[in-house]
Amino acid sequence: MTYASARNSGDRNQMNLDEQPQATGGQPPRKPPLAPGLHIVATPIGNMRDITLRALDVLQAADLIACEDTRVFAKLATHYGISAPTVSYSDATQEKSEPRLVRALAAGKSVALVSDAGMPLISDPGYRLVRAAVEAGHPVTSAPGASAVPMALALSGLPTDRFFFAGFLPAKATERRRAIGEVAGIPSTLVFFEAPHRLPESLADLADLLGDRPAAVARELTKLFEEVRRAPLATLAAHYAAHPDVKGEIVIVIGAPSADTERSAGTVDDALREAMTGASVKDAAAEVAARYGLKRRDVYARALELKRSAA
Repeated sequence: MTYASARNSGDRNQMNLDEQPQATGGQPPRKPPLAPGLHIVATPIGNMRDITLRALDVLQAADLIACEDTRVFAKLATHYGISAPTVSYSDATQEKSEPRLVRALAAGKSVALVSDAGMPLISDPGYRLVRAAVEAGHPVTSAPGASAVPMALALSGLPTDRFFFAGFLPAKATERRRAIGEVAGIPSTLVFFEAPHRLPESLADLADLLGDRPAAVARELTKLFEEVRRAPLATLAAHYAAHPDVKGEIVIVIGAPSADTERSAGTVDDALREAMTGASVKDAAAEVAARYGLKRRDVYARALELKRSAA
């Protein structure tokens, strides 16, 4: 079924008839022109059919489309007959591209913003453009859609009533362990993005610092080889250490800290003394705080006390 026929075959009782253009003389309804302003548009995270009809309307009617990578977007554009001019808007190009996009908005143009996959601004560039548009008084709206974060949460089998999305873990081990420590005590499900070549090392650090919490690794979501592996962190770390050649986009979902996490004063002091033998006070405090789900500033203060008493 083509996009056009699928669009016209839905149950019209589910449509807001006051907002939909009506057919006349047996002809299909014409799409209304796209209002000026910035339109944030979600694109598929893998399966090309996971795009909304509204997103297609916006992209086909936009005067200009800002893309994270124009080459990636070209595949979607070719598939759905989207012909609007595109401009690259990424971390590397935003300084150059942003003034052009703001000028287009000031001229009354409709500008669509897309990322390579999923909902823009979720660990992708774009917030600066939204902020610039808002500050200049231009309308900003969104055509929402696919996102790997809620999909991975839903498939993980872990609580979804409260979650914290922490984006990508740092590539360097010291920075990664510090980042894990910063979120370890949050009483909610944790969600991370990770690159496939760093997955074994990241899972090992997560298991070491967070303990054996329940977790899930989701990859290739919506694609042919979609996989969700659910197990305690230590089990997942062992599996991917033995099978490091994993591919695809990856989301890690981790359960909240348990109420019975061991955190006695003596245990924490012993852990701090051990950690400070091979790391700075700051890094040792971050690591121990992560391991026991404590506030890092409290553990850091205790580490300073131990260091002074040992001097």
